[in-house]
Amino acid sequence: MELAQRVSIENRDRKDIYEYVERRGSVSAEAVRRELGFDEEAFGHHLAVLRRDGYVREDEGELEIAFDTDSGVVHKHDDDGRFTIRTARQADLSGLVGIIRQVANEGSYIEAETVADLIDYEEILLRNNSAESRMFFVATVEEQVVGWVHLDLPQTGKLRHTAKLTVGVLDEYRGGGIGTTLLEKGSTWARENDFEKLYNSVPATNEEARNFLETHGWHTEATREDHYKIDGEYVDEVMMARSL
Repeated sequence: MELAQRVSIENRDRKDIYEYVERRGSVSAEAVRRELGFDEEAFGHHLAVLRRDGYVREDEGELEIAFDTDSGVVHKHDDDGRFTIRTARQADLSGLVGIIRQVANEGSYIEAETVADLIDYEEILLRNNSAESRMFFVATVEEQVVGWVHLDLPQTGKLRHTAKLTVGVLDEYRGGGIGTTLLEKGSTWARENDFEKLYNSVPATNEEARNFLETHGWHTEATREDHYKIDGEYVDEVMMARSL
């Protein structure tokens, strides 16, 4: 399915179904049918069309928006283990919130902390509507989420060529290529969806994050002095970006 600003569902009934699912993140087909008042035959037809056109998918009996069809690619870890990069599912929400907060607290990653607060409040991972859109890919080891890459996709016309990216991996899984693969996945997805620039901000004290991004072609665009207050100390914000 294409991005929110290009989503076009002309049929009113199908649009209602899509919007209902998108607002809730994950919901059973029967709950959607009952709430919207469709008979079984009509609802089954509309749902089949939405699935065919890539607007919704079913995961463990629950309908979700089909923002991306990537079911997972297995990669080899440097220590001979394996990890999978796939599109996040609504079922990943609670675990992913905890992981993002853990990584954010370790390195004072303010942007990631903000993302965790937002998805925890909304209780929805993927969004794709006229007001906001966001995409998540996760890294899993033995089916457990250990890292993520998130893309916040502006709806304002003058910013639609840009996307804000956050990325992180649990400390015990770093150094084996997971973070690099996540960053490449997010960058590739953004480029293939016609984005031209990625950006991110980190505290100046988070040297590990800054070095990681610089190693992968990111550069510092600007610095805002004393923008953060961390543990009672003022810290500069380093604004980083990469052209695609």
